[in-house]
Amino acid sequence: MLTRKQHELLMFIERHLRETGFSPSFEEMKAHLGLRSKSGVHRLITALEERGFLARRAHRARALEVLRLPESASARGREAAAAFAPNVIRGNFGAKLAGARSAAEAGAVELPMLGRIAAGVPIEALRDVGNVIEVPVALLGSDGEHYALEVAGDSMVEAGILDGDTAIIRRCDTAETGAIVVALIDDTEVTLKRLRRRGNSIALEPANPRYETRIFGPDRVKIQGRLVALYRRY
Repeated sequence: MLTRKQHELLMFIERHLRETGFSPSFEEMKAHLGLRSKSGVHRLITALEERGFLARRAHRARALEVLRLPESASARGREAAAAFAPNVIRGNFGAKLAGARSAAEAGAVELPMLGRIAAGVPIEALRDVGNVIEVPVALLGSDGEHYALEVAGDSMVEAGILDGDTAIIRRCDTAETGAIVVALIDDTEVTLKRLRRRGNSIALEPANPRYETRIFGPDRVKIQGRLVALYRRY
């Protein structure tokens, strides 16, 4: 799932490649998106790389390659990227968890599957797919409200969290430093990262050297849950 800006940038790059044979410059991308700085373009490109839509060719300037397009894109609809309207929910998960059964009731428990979460550059929101997933009680480890999210991206690979994994999350609003958490940033962005406290600041730390640690004031980050297990199908 892409944000509107990510989708718009991807379609602009794809169209520029088709028409000229080379990718647009950062200045052209910044102007097309109406951004104030090139750093915003860099963040969007990194997010598209992480999700497998873009690749950069090493040692070549202006060498972006579109690996795939969103399912919503078609030959006739590519020119309408600005009209892209993803189906999203707010980053606050509290009201979504009432349907989960207690871990003490059965050998397996149904958890709400709320959508995809970026293990990389934060996404604006998660899609409400309205599904549930059944997992063994042993994965939960303790009572409490739990939910599941599909991991998108590779920035937590050194913590053993891979693209496509299902993250089992115990709902909480606090976590100790070093825990892997679902973090809500500025009430709009949601990401899966390791929590570090640095004085009065909060650092959201990836587990992949390709990605940067992001640091925020304490009023900008809300903990939405703590990772307690991973569920993986081969």
